[in-house]
Amino acid sequence: MGIAADFGSHLIGVAAEQMLVPIYTDMTPNVSVTLMDDERARVESDLAAARASFVSTVGAGNNVEWRSDISDPRRFLAEQARAADLVVVGRKAGGDPRDGGLSVSPGAAAMECGRPILVAPPKIDRLSAKRVVVAWKDTREARRAIRDSMPFLQRAEEVLVVSATLELRDRGAEDVVSYLGRHGVTARSVVRAGEISSIAGEVLEVAREAEAGLIVSGAYGHSRTREWIFGGVTHDLLQSSNVCLLMSH
Repeated sequence: MGIAADFGSHLIGVAAEQMLVPIYTDMTPNVSVTLMDDERARVESDLAAARASFVSTVGAGNNVEWRSDISDPRRFLAEQARAADLVVVGRKAGGDPRDGGLSVSPGAAAMECGRPILVAPPKIDRLSAKRVVVAWKDTREARRAIRDSMPFLQRAEEVLVVSATLELRDRGAEDVVSYLGRHGVTARSVVRAGEISSIAGEVLEVAREAEAGLIVSGAYGHSRTREWIFGGVTHDLLQSSNVCLLMSH
């Protein structure tokens, strides 16, 4: 809601949940139908509660819309992303229940939606992007993430382009700083040189030192059937970042 207000954007709330299909044995047809009706009522109740939560937070207006369906939430979110510039998803806390009825994995959303994904960590309910850290690697995903995040970068007071290399300079990162400067972004390069045990850890440390509220990164991974196998940096950032992540694949 805060982002939509800042940019004068249309806000779409989305929720979906699948029905759990019962396993039939020697039950009578009437029992089977009753179970299906009960399950549909349960899912519809969940979706109604999600809509009520959304409306109570954002209110109603011409720039607010709600969409829901009884279907796979992952697929439904990817379909609805066609109407958006940015998809915002929350990340579960470690102690949250594992019930996945209405939930969508942020990593899967990043890989499947074809849009930049803003991942909000637990206990963060407003984006502060005065200072932004860009996790730079000379890849298609990182280049796209920088372009996708440009509206945020242009509003930031400071942008740090962080790269890990064995050298003392990273000409690619310097090119990015120059590119951002031509778009009115105040940016500088931060090189973490030498042997590094955790690139994600270095990025998070720079973000902590700079008091950054947003990390921009490419999302790296590949699909194995229905599960996404993520690269080390992507996985670590998704698991442990305590600030918002903007990721593009």
